[in-house]
Formats: sequence, C-alpha cells, structure tokens
Amino acid sequence: MKKAGSHYHGDHSCTFTVWAPEKEQMFLELVHPREETLPMIKNDLGYFELTLPETGPGTRYFFRPENEHHYPDPASQFQPEGVHGPSEVVDQQSYPWKDQVWKGIPFPSAILYELHVGTFTPEGTFEAVIPRLKDLKELGINALEIMPIAQFPGGRNWGYDGVFPYAVQNTYGGPESLKKLVDACHAEGIAVYLDVVYNHVGPEGNYLEEFGPYHTEKYCTPWGGAMNFDEAWSDGVKEFFIQNALYWIEEFHMDGLRFDAIHTIFDQSALHFWQLLHEKIHELELKLGRTVVMIAESDLNDPKVLKSVDTGGWGFTAQWFDDFHHSLYSIIDDKEGLRRYPDFGQMDQLAKAYTDGFVHSGEFNKNRKRRFGASSVSLPGHQFIAFIDNHDQAGNRLMGERLSMLLDADRLKVAAAAMMLSPCVPMLFMGEEYAAQTPFLYFISHSKPELIEMVQKGRTEDFKSFNEGKQEVPPDPQDEQTFQDSILNWDQRKEDKHQQMLHWYKALIQLRQTQPILRNFNKDLVQVQTIDESGFVLVRQNTDHNQCLIAFFNLSNDSIQTHVPKKCNSWNKLLDSRDPQFTTSEATQEVYSDDVYANAVINLYPWSVVVYCGEN
Repeated sequence: MKKAGSHYHGDHSCTFTVWAPEKEQMFLELVHPREETLPMIKNDLGYFELTLPETGPGTRYFFRPENEHHYPDPASQFQPEGVHGPSEVVDQQSYPWKDQVWKGIPFPSAILYELHVGTFTPEGTFEAVIPRLKDLKELGINALEIMPIAQFPGGRNWGYDGVFPYAVQNTYGGPESLKKLVDACHAEGIAVYLDVVYNHVGPEGNYLEEFGPYHTEKYCTPWGGAMNFDEAWSDGVKEFFIQNALYWIEEFHMDGLRFDAIHTIFDQSALHFWQLLHEKIHELELKLGRTVVMIAESDLNDPKVLKSVDTGGWGFTAQWFDDFHHSLYSIIDDKEGLRRYPDFGQMDQLAKAYTDGFVHSGEFNKNRKRRFGASSVSLPGHQFIAFIDNHDQAGNRLMGERLSMLLDADRLKVAAAAMMLSPCVPMLFMGEEYAAQTPFLYFISHSKPELIEMVQKGRTEDFKSFNEGKQEVPPDPQDEQTFQDSILNWDQRKEDKHQQMLHWYKALIQLRQTQPILRNFNKDLVQVQTIDESGFVLVRQNTDHNQCLIAFFNLSNDSIQTHVPKKCNSWNKLLDSRDPQFTTSEATQEVYSDDVYANAVINLYPWSVVVYCGEN
C-alpha cells in the first residue's frame, strides 16, 4: 500500500506523495523556507511523487492540481497555520520515546476514560493533560479514549469536524506534544485509544475533492454524501484511511483506535473495508509485537461487528454498548429517558443487557418501525463497553447537561454501580468520577459566516423537533463562552459532595480490580432477577461455581423487599452506597447489614445498592 503525504528520510531529503488519479498534472509548491514550484511524477495507480534533497522538517508546502489553485496536502501531518494554511514536513523519527518496554494492557481489564483535550484542562493542550494522569491513575483509570484530534477549523471543536485525518490539531500542541502525552500515559501504565473519523470529513477546509473522488452520492449519511469505499477509484480511498489507522498506531504508539459511527461506512466490495483494515492492523501487530484494540461505535446491533474475520465478522475488539445506557437511563431518569428512548424503560430489558448483550435482538422497534438487531448472547461481555454518560449524551442535550447535573447523588451512585458491576468493560466520561457540574456543550470555531449560520440554525431546529416544538434555543456553538463554559472545574473534586462521589468511584473500581469474579466475562455466569419494575438482583459467579458476588439494586423511591439467593449459605458485605463515607446526607441513614443469609428477606432502601460476596 502507498503512503501519501510528506515523508522525511532523516538525511535532509523528503518524499512528497499525493493521490489524484483523475488529474493529469500535479505540482509541489514550497513556501518556506524557500519558495519553489516543481512538477511531480504520476504512476499507474494515480499517485504523484517527488523526492527532494535539502528539504527537512519545518518545510511548508502546498500541492497544485493541474498547476492551478494550491491546496494543503490531504495527508498533511501538521497544519501549523490551520486548515487553510500550508502543510508542514514532520520528522516522525526524532521524538525520543521512553516506552520501549510497554506492551499495553489486556483489554478486558480496561477502565476507560473518555477525554476531550480542549476542555479537560483550562490550557486545553496535550501537555496540560500530563500532570492530571496521576489523579486518573489513583482513581484506577488505566486507559484513555481521546476524542478526535485530527486538524479541525479554529481551536474549538469536538473533533468530528476534522478535515486532515493525519494532522495533529495545532492548537492542542501538534505532533510532538501528542507523543509526549502518549509516552507519559504509558509511563503511568495507562493505555491510549484514539477516536478517529472515517465516515465523513468536516465542512470547512475539506479539500479532498480537489484531488480525487473521495466522496460518493451513492449513499447518504447524516453529514451529507458518504466516503467512497466501493465505487470507481475506491481502492485509493481505502488506502488513505487504512494507512491513517496504521500511522496513529506506528508513529504515535497508540494502543488502539475507536472508530466513529461505523454503520455510516458503506462498502459492497467482496472484502469489506473493515475486514481489510483488520487484516492490515493484524500485520502491524505482528511487526510491533503488541496487540492493537479496535473499538466500534455501531448503531447496527449486529454481532457481525464483533465476530472474528475468520467467521465472516468485522473483527472489532469491542463496541460502545448503547443498549446498556438506554436501558439504565430510561429507568433512573424515567420521564426524560423514556422521551429520548421510547423503546426502553423496562427492568427486564436492563436484565437482558447484562445477560445477553443487545437488548433489541430481532424484536419490533417502535422508533425504527421495523424489526431490529440480532442476538449477541454468544459474545463475551468484554466485547461491550458500558457507560452511563459520554460526549454524545451530554452534548446533545439542550444545555449540555451531564448526567451528574440531572440526577441526585443516590441515583448517580446506583447508576455508577450498575455500570461498574456489569460483565462489560466500563467507560467514564471525563469529570463523571466527581459529578462535575460543568456542562459539555456543542462548540465550533468556523471562519465562514454562512457556515456558522447554518450550524446555528441546524442546532436550533434539531432541538425544536426533539423537544416537541418548544422554542428553547441552545447556546450559540460559535460563541467562545459556550466553549469556556464546558471546561472542567478541577477544584470541584475538593468539595465535600464531589469528593464523596470520587470516593464511591474509587471504591467501585477497586472492587472490580480486586474481585476476580468481576473480571469473569462469561455471560453464562451472570444472572439477573428483577424485582417488579423497582429493582433487580445481580449475581456474578466464578467458573467453579463455588464463589458468588451479589448486588441488590433498588431503583425506586420506596423501600422494597426480596429474598437473598440460595447460591451461598452466608454473604459478607463488600460495598454499601449508604455508607457515611459516600453520602452527604446530614441525617443518619440506616446502612445494610454486614452479613446476610440464604433465603432471608432483605429490605432494600430507596435508590441504593449493596454488594455481598459468598463462598460454598
């Protein structure tokens, strides 16, 4: 496969390559430190190439298709002047990596933490994240999932409007700063997974079509025309994105990638894009001697996404588990949850998420008005990433409210426990661990007035239809204050009620890391007994069936009663959400008994969870 972009050889020479199969001529325009325009040579596959001596890192350049207008390199590795400026040559081999012994972490043991670089700290840079890593490690986080950092317009964006998939966002610090962050993470024992977007390219600074047929009108996505993965010249498009995935893994030592909305990549080729990508990543794994994680965001409820390529699947390591979130959220915040997710809201659906995986596995779906999904009961739990909040859930509420801004502490603790005790890999959204009260709003920093107006109107219309015609208007995404309001306030971690939530998350993570049963992802050893529509009992077992962990959940405003299962004769308490160290209540609350016995009646307090372990 051909690598596009500029590639410095370390000997003061550089090769420039660009794919433009339908162009007759291509010129390289150097603009710094020298000014020169030179013709490039085309091969049979549509790649133009030119190797120049005395051309090193820091050289800035454009490409000129047909020697007309100039444009940045589609595979630019750095855009120091933004999306409309020249591309810059980067020496990817000059960074002194210190992670030579790092081999990653076993994915099933991951405690994921989704992070947006721009709002994680007031500085909004890669290097500003580094001093916070010890806090995350102390919490128990061992894997970051970083939202997209490919170059986008301006300095304020979620990252899904990126237009240069290879270029590290200049306002975040550029390529070397990203390497410093990854290196620091590995030094702390923290894996790094990068969110990448291959289903669309943002609207401003998108010059791909000036070079080749990257898009197609054959399919439609929520962002317009789809990427061309199966029409004429699609081989070059596939190579562009496959090489991009390998680039992040090889040059930036990423432990894995999270792929945005994979259901909006359409490919009817005999060898699907995802299968081809998996094959190439596997080849790189063998070369590097380490495992690479592939995480999908999928709206398909299709086990094919997670099945191995050998069995006809797409080979993803894991996928975001929307059904778990929707099932839980529609119960803990029933009025808003049911409005957002009308096909959820029943306790047995939440039980199915624990025991089977996909909740919708072939049943009729009212929202989609058709049967939806297929069974995932045969897939292990570690292929599902459970969460109670993420950038989409918060950012697509009118005022960017996090779950911690909508629910009281008792409900938040129950929700956190439901996630952390599940047979899935858990993921926190930054700030969740201390119930952050800063919103996560949608923000942009486009430069074109007509585009800004289009986004502003689009967001307003989206919320008008979603909020059943109400005339509420979301904060202006272009206004810098919208971005500033979304920056995490780390001082909140020191306040009592936030500190107690932090202690609760630490206790849950520690329990998960110290109880082998919670690292057993065999769903055959997971049982859920619902208590009407008020609560449930979660039972986890070890493979020898001689140890059990049991969690009683009350998801209602009233006390309820149930029987202690007969799995073990006696049970010892491990964790209690009503423990004084986890609550801000001034009134003395009753806590759960330290021991319970088989078949005894247990009284479950409103909005609480208690965890016991037992042995036969």
